[in-house]
Amino acid sequence: MKKTVLLLMFLAVEALHPECDGQEIDGAAIFRQEFRQIRPVLPRPDTVSMIFLGDIMLHAEQIRKASLTQTRPAERDTCGYGRFDFSQYFLSIGSYISSADLAVANMEFTLGGPPFTGYPAFSAPDSYAEYMAKCGIDVFLTANNHILDRGEQGIRRTLDKYAALEKRFGIKSTGTSMDSLQYHNGNPLVTEMKGIRVALVNFTYGTNRSVESEYPKVNRSRKSHLQFLMQKAKESDPDIIIALPHWGEEYSLKHSGRQYELAQWLASNGADIIIGTHPHVVQDSIVIRVQDGASSPKAVPVVFSLGNAISNMSAPNTQIGLMAKVSAVRKMNGKVEILPIEFTYIWCSLPGRLRDTHCTIPVKEYLSRSGLWKMPYEYKKMVQTYDRVKETTGIQDQDNENS
Repeated sequence: MKKTVLLLMFLAVEALHPECDGQEIDGAAIFRQEFRQIRPVLPRPDTVSMIFLGDIMLHAEQIRKASLTQTRPAERDTCGYGRFDFSQYFLSIGSYISSADLAVANMEFTLGGPPFTGYPAFSAPDSYAEYMAKCGIDVFLTANNHILDRGEQGIRRTLDKYAALEKRFGIKSTGTSMDSLQYHNGNPLVTEMKGIRVALVNFTYGTNRSVESEYPKVNRSRKSHLQFLMQKAKESDPDIIIALPHWGEEYSLKHSGRQYELAQWLASNGADIIIGTHPHVVQDSIVIRVQDGASSPKAVPVVFSLGNAISNMSAPNTQIGLMAKVSAVRKMNGKVEILPIEFTYIWCSLPGRLRDTHCTIPVKEYLSRSGLWKMPYEYKKMVQTYDRVKETTGIQDQDNENS
């Protein structure tokens, strides 16, 4: 019976190829060609990309330069406040931000309402946070030393405005909690992209002011507090836990012993990546290896400080910063692999140097464009700072621009 079936199938193949009449053919080869098994197309691994920016600041000179009421007094919003133009700030790095599945930045200011002020007690116009949301920043980090600059009323207003932005743009804020319910149920922030769950644990070494009430509460770096946060992160069934500390010694290009000790503790207590802010300069990056029950030690990358993303600072090394791109892929076996972090150096140009206002640019893309500068000395300063910071920190630019 088998022979009969095979013969009939062979004759069917011949019928499909009348041009082969009178020729010697390889029936088996034709059979394999016509009736070859169709291999299923395997799904591509899910890959997510996250980009992290450092300190987003708004100094008094930024407020003054961005104000439209100086040249157009009638330019006021519905509340009678002046209008501001921040449109140049991230124009040159917008594609880096918008192309990521998740963009995260440290908001080193409050939305405390007028009068709008810079250092030492920051209070930015509401439109500043709205601009950042429109640029594509998805997560606003709020655990920093300036979040209480306008006291309890200021932090409450800030969180209320961020909640309104969440409804309009879908942004999230993390690092501070309005009440006990938010502190216990929404802290730390857990987000899911393409089936990959990421927990973001944001906290600060301290604040410049304090409030008497328990809430709003700012996440602190006290061990008892961190143990609660890290345990909550692990209970959220994440694929990745990213610790985002506001820490370190300002203006130092190298991490401190206290930063290293805390990084070791975070890595040993579940952090998969550690990315810091606060020093206003780029700091070095290392890899910490810890045992987590696997056969080989877990490698935890630590970026001690991303530096400034935008500010009016001009002290040595404060105009340069980093964007850190973290990519993660879910393999066919279901495990999530974190790819090597890709760094992009950025430079905050001050008004009148490159453009008429503050703006942040990717350094590598502008190294061969010195002719664009209105004040060439800033171009020279950028190149010298870029070389010095790379040499001191050991952090190199990614090879593929805007990859």
